[in-house]
Amino acid sequence: MQAHKGRGAVSGQASKRFNLPQREADGDWLDVVEDLDGPPRHPATTVTDEHPRSILSFNKSPDIPFDRSINAYRGCEHGCIYCFARPTHAYHDLSPGLDFETRLFAKPQAARLLRETLAKPAYHPAPIAMGTNTDPYQPIEGRYRITRSVLEVCLETRHPVTITTKSDRVLHDLDLIAEMAALDLVEVGISVTSMDAKLSRLLEPRAAAPVKRIAALGRLVEAGVPCHVSIAPVIPSITDQYLEDILQAASFQGVGRATWIMIRLPHEVAPLFREWLNAHFPDRAGKVMATIQSMRGGRDNDPDFFTRMRPSGVWADLFRSRFKLAMTRMGFSRPNIALDSSRFRRPSLDGQLSLL
Repeated sequence: MQAHKGRGAVSGQASKRFNLPQREADGDWLDVVEDLDGPPRHPATTVTDEHPRSILSFNKSPDIPFDRSINAYRGCEHGCIYCFARPTHAYHDLSPGLDFETRLFAKPQAARLLRETLAKPAYHPAPIAMGTNTDPYQPIEGRYRITRSVLEVCLETRHPVTITTKSDRVLHDLDLIAEMAALDLVEVGISVTSMDAKLSRLLEPRAAAPVKRIAALGRLVEAGVPCHVSIAPVIPSITDQYLEDILQAASFQGVGRATWIMIRLPHEVAPLFREWLNAHFPDRAGKVMATIQSMRGGRDNDPDFFTRMRPSGVWADLFRSRFKLAMTRMGFSRPNIALDSSRFRRPSLDGQLSLL
């Protein structure tokens, strides 16, 4: 299979997980079309408005540090080949491959829906996670500004929020984020996989360049915004060599906290990632997958609570020790940020804020 310029996934086949009717184009017909129209064009990005009845999702997972989240978009144009959220497109009879990064959905009523939820008397505030499935600052945010509208509601109601992104577009909302930071209402995590721009374009073709992400961390630090660098995901024999470089670059910007996450390959992500390896790194594809399986009990993916977030085995233990040593050497010692939910002001649906 041939890679598509500017895209992460190599293929766009529909998922077979839900036994949906399978469609296969006739090979002779494809040959005729190519003779008439030329080679297939690069997949274009389309955005469709989506109108859900609610925007705040709750979870009871015991191994993640939040119980509620907002995803302003479905699908993500960044096109990160390793994205664990790709399988969600299969729920809608769309490909977790190319469709996930080209057929996007925006939720323009997100801020209104959030306000309605926060206004309910039974609602109790706790940090809302943004960027759990799809990046809140992917390219289409520049046009839709849905993430900004959600942050405006959070600032108005004094509701805490965490932001995870791979984009320096987060700086477009620095005015809101800095004001929230002064009230202990926000923390920002920027994930960086490597310091190699060429590798980054293969892994996450439409995400910001690594140097831009590191620079964005510096701007956040200057503005007094609590932030951390997330080395995520770590991919054996592909990105692990950049651990110390990323930490050092973040340290120079004044960042005092760092985390890491090992690559996860749920459902359709595993075959998509194998295709990507064979297209870009055929010389080490077998080694990469063997190392991943050594940390996941012999499988491509471990879906179990707790162990899915904490890989085991010799390779994982060595990387964990490396990370701790580098953290100590470079002065990363700041504790987790405790956001303040006590300032919450319940809105009313007429736009006023409750004084209680």
